[in-house]
Amino acid sequence: MDLDFLTWNSLMFGIGEMTLIIVLGALAVAFVLVVISIYSIRRGRLYFPRLIRSGLVFLEGLMKAFFRLLGLEDREMLTFLIKLHNTMNSAEFERIPVSERAIFMPQCLRSSRCPAHLTPEGLKCQSCGQCEVSDARVLLEKMGYRIFLVPGSSFIKRMVKKYRPRAILGIGCLAEVKEGIDMADKMGLVVMGVVTLREGCVETVANWADIYDVAVLGIDPASIPEDLHILAG
Repeated sequence: MDLDFLTWNSLMFGIGEMTLIIVLGALAVAFVLVVISIYSIRRGRLYFPRLIRSGLVFLEGLMKAFFRLLGLEDREMLTFLIKLHNTMNSAEFERIPVSERAIFMPQCLRSSRCPAHLTPEGLKCQSCGQCEVSDARVLLEKMGYRIFLVPGSSFIKRMVKKYRPRAILGIGCLAEVKEGIDMADKMGLVVMGVVTLREGCVETVANWADIYDVAVLGIDPASIPEDLHILAG
């Protein structure tokens, strides 16, 4: 009986020690990854992106807590996470044919005088010329993209289910892009995100140069319209 008790005691003590080592190890790894991440943010260059991405998969909660503890604002943190995600996904996005890609734009990019009406597949651009969306849509469709102008994530899920794209490019405000990336990851899609220059609910502004940079990844230069420079205007 005494032997059993001692064995049980030793087992519990060993488990406690192992748990403490794992917890302290996780804290140390998370802290080091956060330091590397903050250094990357300050230098404007990603260091050890694969290592940071792997850490986020297992230690996201801890890393976010350390980010805040070290004074990193939520906006800086989200911007870094989106940049990290795009860096890690760009090569795979490039390999997917444009016929299997889709672009989702938020409805707030359109003019307040936009005549488009909401349909089961989002807003259908009327090419009225009152905003930059119409020119961008025409040029991107010439490249082979399927374009959606949507009011929310429910439309994205519906269109993904219907058309089965393997890769998507999502445009929106900071929080929307991060939410969309998380949603697309769960759906098994290759996703790239571009954050709008100005946030809000009406007549926001897109960085068309950044959208162009992502859209042309992996596309034969002969398939790119000559007047695509309008996007980067």
